[in-house]
Amino acid sequence: MSGGSILETNVLVLNRFYMAIRVVNVRRALTLLYRECAEVIVMEGGQFVSYDFDSWIELSQLSALEKQPDEDYLQAIHYELRVPRICRLTRFDRILNHTVRFNRKNLFARDGHQCQYCGQKPPVNKLSLDHVIPRSLGGQTTWENIVCCCLKCNGRKGGRTPQQARMTLLTQPAKPRLSPFLSDSISDPRYESWKTFLGAASGS
Repeated sequence: MSGGSILETNVLVLNRFYMAIRVVNVRRALTLLYRECAEVIVMEGGQFVSYDFDSWIELSQLSALEKQPDEDYLQAIHYELRVPRICRLTRFDRILNHTVRFNRKNLFARDGHQCQYCGQKPPVNKLSLDHVIPRSLGGQTTWENIVCCCLKCNGRKGGRTPQQARMTLLTQPAKPRLSPFLSDSISDPRYESWKTFLGAASGS
């Protein structure tokens, strides 16, 4: 992974009370760390330990001697800097009320880009969105009534309900508690430490 792409990877941001509030890229996280607005949080020996910018450089130099598969490093002038996965803001204690944006991209991500009728995963240009209860029958455009659907199944179902079309949904659509992209991140070994802070939000 190149330095430019590493700078765009994700860092989970916690408020002062260790509650997840947002996700930023590595570039932003390092800026917060350098300005002493945040500290890095790392799991060590079953406990979370915090590091300021200087102590993070020291840890990076030590851990660079025996790199782990899930760790990324940035090349500085005189040393390699380990990429943080979690940062805690030292001056921010508010709790942000996050609402997952209702849009085509998030709907596709929620359903794993899989047709919720036949189970196929065609290219994005072969996917559409289907009203489970058709609008002509009073169906609303909501998380609970929209599913990812391939063009073939969409045409087959038409303006009918799944029961009328004799089609079965793979899963019952629901509003996600967590951004679908954050859910994907949790499954990435690099973000294993996020689970402690996102487990409740994701329902796990």
